[in-house]
Amino acid sequence: MPNPGKPSEVKKKLGSRHYKPAEVVYALPEIQETPTPERQLTGSGRKLWERAWQLGRNWISDKSDVDLLLMVCEQLDERDALRAYVLENLEAWHERNALRIIERDITSNLSLLGFNPTARTKLGVAEVTAKSKLEELMIKKQGRFE
Repeated sequence: MPNPGKPSEVKKKLGSRHYKPAEVVYALPEIQETPTPERQLTGSGRKLWERAWQLGRNWISDKSDVDLLLMVCEQLDERDALRAYVLENLEAWHERNALRIIERDITSNLSLLGFNPTARTKLGVAEVTAKSKLEELMIKKQGRFE
């Protein structure tokens, strides 16, 4: 099995000649206030809803991404209920397996929404800049004389 490829931001930081910057990036209008979910969310799902709109307001669209985000929030609420059941019933191995599956699905869907470094790089919202030797020397110099 081959090794997984390096994320683009790592290639850029290392100065790789194989780094390909995003060619066309469209800026979405920044979300000013959190939309109201169409379906009821409780607990962790509601917290994720609020946090996702706050942290991802630069790249999450209130037109095209709202359904996927709502589904992830519902999955998180379902995960909480399933986890509570599994912790009370230690022999419930079917439910424990279902818990692992839903956790994997949540992770995958959060990635689709841009909530991991690789996904943000693919969306063109993560920017990693490598410091040049001159910049590093200037930072060291400023640190000594302050």
